[in-house]
Amino acid sequence: MIWLLIALVSYLLGSLPSGYLVARSQDVDIRQQGSKNIGATNVLRVMGKKWGYLVFFCDSFKGFLSVKLGILIAAHSQLSPVLGGVIAAISCILGHNYTFWLGFKGGKGIATSGGVVLALFPVLVIICVALVWVVLFYLAKYVSLASIAAAVALPFAVFLIVAKTGVDFWTLFAFSVLIAAMAIWRHQSNIVRLMNGTESRFGKK
Repeated sequence: MIWLLIALVSYLLGSLPSGYLVARSQDVDIRQQGSKNIGATNVLRVMGKKWGYLVFFCDSFKGFLSVKLGILIAAHSQLSPVLGGVIAAISCILGHNYTFWLGFKGGKGIATSGGVVLALFPVLVIICVALVWVVLFYLAKYVSLASIAAAVALPFAVFLIVAKTGVDFWTLFAFSVLIAAMAIWRHQSNIVRLMNGTESRFGKK
């Protein structure tokens, strides 16, 4: 019952469509603009850095908050805090990607996954994944490519760093593989455009 409570609370938090709400506050329906995605990248492209960064913060924060609440609820119930955080993380990302507020159509979950990773993994894992994202983005200027590469790097970072501690390793490793797969799945259309050379670079219309 506790696991279900964590999943439900986290899904509801994740389902808050930050990009859609921020854009609507400026009389913009972000679902009809740019890539038609409600995520931070599309908001930034359509509305500018101020609004894009705000959406990125909101989407990341709901991921971070969900995991911390999941850990807290599980620990209070004398259950595994790590498993509580993992259940919260998965539910929050699913809530963001498939929000019931918008007919189960949402973002791609990268900012939310970033908040989740920040709350759940050791600092060294976070640094490794962040470095991969920054380097790929700097070299190629593709947000999608940098995000996919960072997602793929996560399980490797977890395997190399968390395995040494032995603490809840398999739970965290399985989770890292799952969210990497989810991120790649949500970027299918971007992968096709990257292969065709039609993906938009950051800073270009």
